[in-house]
Amino acid sequence: MIEALALLLGLQLIGEVLVRLLDLPVPGPVIGMTLLLFGLILRGQGVPKDIGAVANSLLSHLSMLFIPAGVGVVLYLSVIVDHWAALGTSLVLSTLITIAVTGWLMKKLGPSDRSAKVEEGKQ
Repeated sequence: MIEALALLLGLQLIGEVLVRLLDLPVPGPVIGMTLLLFGLILRGQGVPKDIGAVANSLLSHLSMLFIPAGVGVVLYLSVIVDHWAALGTSLVLSTLITIAVTGWLMKKLGPSDRSAKVEEGKQ
């Protein structure tokens, strides 16, 4: 389990180093998770049990990761009050765009109506 945690943290470190060296506009952990994804795809045997166990353990404590964000909101409350209209508009628009794109992708990548009819005909 320690090896799996070290692997995850190592990939995050590699991501951080790449972001700083290449001046990328992406967070280091995102690069690290992308490297993990490609590594698992190349491995082709699914997620190893120890990495899955570490991931589940980290996810069980995910709510604690929102504490710094909450502190940031309280710290910059005056800025939020000054720009509430722009923030509210961007939140609503980004949510609507996300829902629309997700629905469109599900329609494009999900099973077609034709395949559902074929399945009904088999039964």
